[in-house]
Amino acid sequence: MSDYFVHPNGIVEPGAQIGARTRVWAFAHVLPGARIGEDCNICDHCYVENDVVLGDRVTVKPFVPLPDGLRIEDDVFIGPNVAFTNDHFPRSKHYLAQFPRTTLRTGSTIGASATVLPGVTIGRDAMVGSGAVVSVDIPPNAIVMGVPARVVGFVNSDRNGHLQPGNLADLEAAGASLIKLHTVSDPDGSLAVNEMAKLLPFVPRRYFVVYDVPNHEVRGLHAHRIQHQFLTCVRGSVHVMVDNGHCRAEVVLDSPGVGLYVPPMHWAAQYKYSAGSVMLALSSSEYDPTDYIHDYEEFLSLTGAA
Repeated sequence: MSDYFVHPNGIVEPGAQIGARTRVWAFAHVLPGARIGEDCNICDHCYVENDVVLGDRVTVKPFVPLPDGLRIEDDVFIGPNVAFTNDHFPRSKHYLAQFPRTTLRTGSTIGASATVLPGVTIGRDAMVGSGAVVSVDIPPNAIVMGVPARVVGFVNSDRNGHLQPGNLADLEAAGASLIKLHTVSDPDGSLAVNEMAKLLPFVPRRYFVVYDVPNHEVRGLHAHRIQHQFLTCVRGSVHVMVDNGHCRAEVVLDSPGVGLYVPPMHWAAQYKYSAGSVMLALSSSEYDPTDYIHDYEEFLSLTGAA
């Protein structure tokens, strides 16, 4: 007796690997090379090709073909009618020797009727809105919508996947904070003063300026091992998401009179740059590429949140 369920009208070809308690429903077809983990739900009219790997507790709603090259990690949700593609230039009876690898990281969600192009990675806990067209990698925890899909926000969820509002107080307990500068307004203009020795918990060694960023672009998406930063928008506005591995929050920097202190081992991203905005960043050290953590999974491991 198998330890998984197949509906009488479902087909699981000999050689397919199916985990315990997984359910394959009517008119679904799983090819011989496919590997499906435990506690998965493969709904009606799904087609799973050979070079496809699913983790545990994956839900695939009806009418979803899973083509060769697809890698789906644990706890992923795929809505109905999602279209995955695996060939940038498909032709009838022309087959690739190796299909591009498309990866859905742990906990990600793909909304109904979204289209995912070949070779992209959808980050951990990211959410793709219904009908979106994903043509580039999606950052961890990002919410994307539209054609093409653009980042419109970031989710905040606990370990059980329940969405929570971002809370800067939680991040402040771990060191991040908004810092108000001394401002002076006169008829002939305004002034914002950063007395760094008094206000900042580090001595700046470097500054850089970020400008001319298109509104749809996301910058940052990394953490620093030992570097401290202070971010302020000297013109326009920018949204900043900060994540310490256990919780995340978002702030809007829209005045030269306030800035965000980002300690080491905090993942940060900047997005929704307004037209003509200019962001100033002060750093505690000179540029060192080894200080950057660009892989979110590595970041979670180092913070003990993996």
